[in-house]
Order: sequence, then structure tokens, then C-alpha cells
Amino acid sequence: MLARKLGGFVGLDAADRAALERICTRARRFAGQTDLLRQGEVPDAAIVVLRGFVCRARHRPNGSCQILAYLLPGDICDPDFAVPRPMDHVLATLTASLVARVPREAFLSLIDRHPNVARALRIARVVDEAVAREWLVSIGRRSARERLAHLFCELAERLGAVGLSDGDGYELPLTQVALSDTLALTSVHVNRTLREMRREGLIELRGRRLEILDAERLKGIAEFDAAYLRAPEPTVRWDEGG
Repeated sequence: MLARKLGGFVGLDAADRAALERICTRARRFAGQTDLLRQGEVPDAAIVVLRGFVCRARHRPNGSCQILAYLLPGDICDPDFAVPRPMDHVLATLTASLVARVPREAFLSLIDRHPNVARALRIARVVDEAVAREWLVSIGRRSARERLAHLFCELAERLGAVGLSDGDGYELPLTQVALSDTLALTSVHVNRTLREMRREGLIELRGRRLEILDAERLKGIAEFDAAYLRAPEPTVRWDEGG
């Protein structure tokens, strides 16, 4: 999964892919709602998600939670080991997940020996930052209907990049509470908005699967442009001078 995700950003050779496969061999299964990294903890390893949904989240003393990001299969939480600092949020599973832990030394050796992988990881961070900005716009400026539409479109693109969306839908094993914590809405509001979207013929929820019935209308509601999820096109060659 990791090689497939990073290979979508940068061309990886056989040695790059083999190295990425090796660092993911010691994977563990975790139940949903399990903390992988706690707030205040200084990470000593990178975390690779191979299956399931993982999130970054902040918990308030009053018990409320704000989900800050999803880590999907193929995604990696790679701390800046050069500037170790305590986590200011938790990294936790939302669903049953398969996760690989890559020790600091192994991770640093990987990026030192495989420059293509290092470049792909830098691009992945840029994309993660772009996703965070889109989520901020959703919470600050989009309606409930637009927030859900944008999230569903984004997940279709991100899961499709690793072969987990067939274009018509994907597995969405999230509760309405998790969606409400993601979108800064009440679970009642999420439930009502989902019902409205089903009545409009935009989506259908069948068990743990989301079916997208009208992708173009959904994208139009969200004003969705997937460019922020892709590797930027090179516009400047640093060896040209100037």
C-alpha cells in the first residue's frame, strides 16, 4: 500500500518498492478506538497504515473531540526526527486497522538510501498540508451538505489512488459520531443531511459501503477540485539558474 501511494507521486524503481515493502513487514492489528500515539508522547517511529481508518484528533477536557485528519491505507505518519517534539494530538484507530511501526533508525536509513522515496514523502507531506487547508475551509465556510459532499469526494480520490474505490463507491466504516467529530457538526445534523443527500439521489449507504450515485452533482455541490491531492507539476528547474 505504501509503495503504491508514494509511487503515485514519484517514479519508484524496484529497489525503492522492495525497501518500502520491507519496512512494512512487521505489522500489527489494532481494534478500533485504540491510541497509537498519545498526546505528549515523543514519537520514536513512523506509523504506516496498511488497512483501516486512522485519525489525528484532539480531545477537550469536556469530552468533545475534533478529528483533524484521516490516515488511510498507504498513508504514513512520519515525525520530524531531526526536531523531536511531543505530540500535540493523538493518533488513533477509528476502525479495526493493520498498522506497521517503522523505528526511527530504519526510517532514516530508508530516506538516506532511497532519494526517490525521500522526495515522495516530502510530496506526501505537502499533500497532507493541502488536505488540512481544505478541511479548515469546510469547517469555516461550507454548509453541512457541502462538507459531507467534499469529504465523500476526497475519500473517493484518496482511496482510489490505492485501489480501494471502484469509482462508484467505497467502504466507509465510520460512524455518524466520527463524521460529526470530523465535520464539526452534531450527529443529529449529520444524520439529517445524509438523509437529504439520499433523497436527492446523490449517495446511498449500504451497511459499511458508500455508493456514489451522481458523482458529477456531488462534485458540483462540493466545488471539488482534486488537484490538491496530486503531486505538483514542476514549474521551475533549479539547475537553470536565474
